[in-house]
Amino acid sequence: MIRFILLQNRQGKTRLAKYYVPLEESEKHKVEYEVHRLVVNRDAKFTNFVEFRTHKVIYRRYAGLFFSVCVDITDNELAYLECIHLFVEILDHFFSNVCELDLVFNFHKVYLILDEFILAGELQETSKRAIIERMSELEKLEDLLLRCFAEFKTTMVMLRFVKGYVEIIILNLFYL
Repeated sequence: MIRFILLQNRQGKTRLAKYYVPLEESEKHKVEYEVHRLVVNRDAKFTNFVEFRTHKVIYRRYAGLFFSVCVDITDNELAYLECIHLFVEILDHFFSNVCELDLVFNFHKVYLILDEFILAGELQETSKRAIIERMSELEKLEDLLLRCFAEFKTTMVMLRFVKGYVEIIILNLFYL
């Protein structure tokens, strides 16, 4: 089971943190700091698996970002390393050559992508095609909602305008 997922830059700024086990806020900050120290200072010739407390952290560095997943000690490391790679491929496809700023300014979409293939700390979907199709469906739905909202907003403005005229007409009739 996945305990948490962290995306951190080289300076230690956490760009995404998803916890699947309950932790206090202070404990989360402590974990983020410890994981960052653990993976940043590790030599590149070592494996991408490291023991962390009573679990293990599987991490991978892409450009200036560290993708870290904390899992149970008995879980398959290679499956989670592939999970990290799948996540990066989907982000890259969705944002067209993803960078750290995409993650910062579109964090809600990044969490949505993550929730599409990991549910309650377990891998649910491993098909890149299926996840991308689902994300495009959600994008279409979002566009539809935005258009409906814009039309609603226009209608409300028109109703206020009409209401103003009706009030003027009623006042004019009252004073005649």
